[in-house]
Amino acid sequence: MSDKQPEGAGESGEFEQPSIPDEVWERFARDTERDIRGSAPKEPSARARMVTERLRQKDAQGAQPEGWRTGPAWREMNGRAARRRRLWAILGVPVAIAVALVAVKPSLLPGDPFGTSSGTSSGGAAAATLPAETAAPTAAPSSAPPDTPTLDRPFAGSPAERWADGAAAIDVPKATPIGTFTRAQVATALKQAKALLVGANLNPGTLRGERPESVLALLDPKQPRMLDDVNSWLRAPGKKHDPLMLFSRFDPADVRPAGDVVKVRGRMTFKAGAHASVAIHMDYTFVYPVIQADQASKASGAAETPGASNEDSGGGSTEVARTIVRRVLDLELLDPRKYQATPGKLSILRYDQDFGNTACDVYDGFLHPHFDSSTPTGAPPTGPTTDPYDRSRDIQDSGTEACGTVSRT
Repeated sequence: MSDKQPEGAGESGEFEQPSIPDEVWERFARDTERDIRGSAPKEPSARARMVTERLRQKDAQGAQPEGWRTGPAWREMNGRAARRRRLWAILGVPVAIAVALVAVKPSLLPGDPFGTSSGTSSGGAAAATLPAETAAPTAAPSSAPPDTPTLDRPFAGSPAERWADGAAAIDVPKATPIGTFTRAQVATALKQAKALLVGANLNPGTLRGERPESVLALLDPKQPRMLDDVNSWLRAPGKKHDPLMLFSRFDPADVRPAGDVVKVRGRMTFKAGAHASVAIHMDYTFVYPVIQADQASKASGAAETPGASNEDSGGGSTEVARTIVRRVLDLELLDPRKYQATPGKLSILRYDQDFGNTACDVYDGFLHPHFDSSTPTGAPPTGPTTDPYDRSRDIQDSGTEACGTVSRT
């Protein structure tokens, strides 16, 4: 065995502890003391003890506290939301019904804030214009609120108050090619058909009984007897030669227009005809408000008097009457390469008419409206009572029926 001692051994043969600097010991003691303080349990504060006790009591009662963990008390919120939904369900139906009724008839609102009332006050706003007619109606228009027509509102109390005015009410459909006719040729024929209807029923000269030259110029002179017949009607009106079969005419010595508006409603359609032609169908109703010619003179004189209104005529009111005329026309544009026809001219295949409020059995070529304030002219009506505003009726061959009465004007 070696007698050599390990390094660091003292004389007694034991190891000597190495020398550790004092600053190292001090740092070790400080770190140890800090770690012991950090890991030692802390007594909760008084506020923390109060919160803990309150939560313990709520848990004991089965309640779930509100807070960031649980959010709001959802059962309570759902209860409030359910009550609100039930309340809106109860109130929503009547509110929705009321809104729908006001949308259909705004005049139901007190004070008529939208100005849609059809009251008798002078200058009252007219009801909204109806959309254009696109198909044959299935029933007569509903009754308008009873009202008396005046010079300011000559269509008051009539369904026509909501109809469009004059020539603007006659919509020309969009043209398409038909057979050998191009789209442009069809478009021209449709425009001519409108011009014929306007010239025969809306032209001021025609309404005064003047010769309707613009209409005659549109008719095909090669159509057998048509132009000859029309000219004979205009020359010598009679029961079998009545210009009213095509034209609306009033005797200016009898009546005058009540304003410059004629109400119009109807539709125009076209299709390929049976004779390699363009067949045009028109069905329109015209409503003419008029006053008696002698009253027109009085009204004119009263209007020139300071402070006088159109309603004052010789101390009385000017009575407005209305005559209603419905016309159904079938026109045809023939191909001149296949038929004896004039290029660009129209032939008349059908003309039916129905008159409301005109004297019976008077064949002088004029319409004669009846006024309540005057004695009726012509023969007593013997035909049925009809509604002149009912555009669902077929009036074909109505000219052969006995003259009847009308249910309204």
